[in-house]
Amino acid sequence: MKIIKRINTNAAIALDSKGRKAVVLGKGVGFPQVPYELTDLSKIQRTFYEVSPQYYDMLTQLPREVLLVSADIVERAEISLGVSLNPNLSFSLADHIAFALQRESQGIRLAMPLAYDVRHIYPKEYELGQYAVQLIKTELGTQFSEGEAVRIALHLVNAEMEGSDLTSMLESLEMISEINKIVEQELGIRLDKESYNYSRFVTHLQFLIQRLSTNRQVINDTGNMLREIIREYPKIYACSLKITEYFRESKGWECGKDEILYLSLHINRVFDRK
Repeated sequence: MKIIKRINTNAAIALDSKGRKAVVLGKGVGFPQVPYELTDLSKIQRTFYEVSPQYYDMLTQLPREVLLVSADIVERAEISLGVSLNPNLSFSLADHIAFALQRESQGIRLAMPLAYDVRHIYPKEYELGQYAVQLIKTELGTQFSEGEAVRIALHLVNAEMEGSDLTSMLESLEMISEINKIVEQELGIRLDKESYNYSRFVTHLQFLIQRLSTNRQVINDTGNMLREIIREYPKIYACSLKITEYFRESKGWECGKDEILYLSLHINRVFDRK
């Protein structure tokens, strides 16, 4: 492997045997004068392909041990979730972890009010967040709170969702939390957030919010079925109208009749199982 550019003492840009550019991490790989041929490949601890150049400067600031832990978390996530995550995730996550370590050293702990919702809406990612917190404790000697497991989980969710951003994802979570309160209040129930039907309900809400935010609604001309819902399940329909009122007042979104129908069907499913 040919080292062509030094980033810092322990990080460099290299070309592999196929001529592909990569960022390599390893103790002292950036120390010799470049370019040079690295013959002892055992010195390389991690290799990253398709890294955006904008992250090169970040590498000069991030501790090598934090980058290695971040890379381990991302590797575990890709295996567990069965997806290929953004190649820059190891660096953006390392930057987050480094900042969290700094906050922790100063005794600053941030509240995470959406922790309960993240645990139930993104259980796999939350489990990975818990794994990450334990790994950080083992490798870096810092014990993070549960809130940090949630933040790391959200980084993973964000990396999974193409074209999304963390701000819009948090807004979506807050809206789902408010909708849960509306359903529980209007129907006098406590939602079983461990149930399959609740999982389907939340999935429907996520796509509904996405459609409404991009002004793309379902149109299937299901007027007769909606009239049936109004007649047979007036409380469910009234609950749906409360949710559409919440959308209108908080975001200025209007729900069409078909969207109200499908929302009613999903609410009825979680209500019926009670």
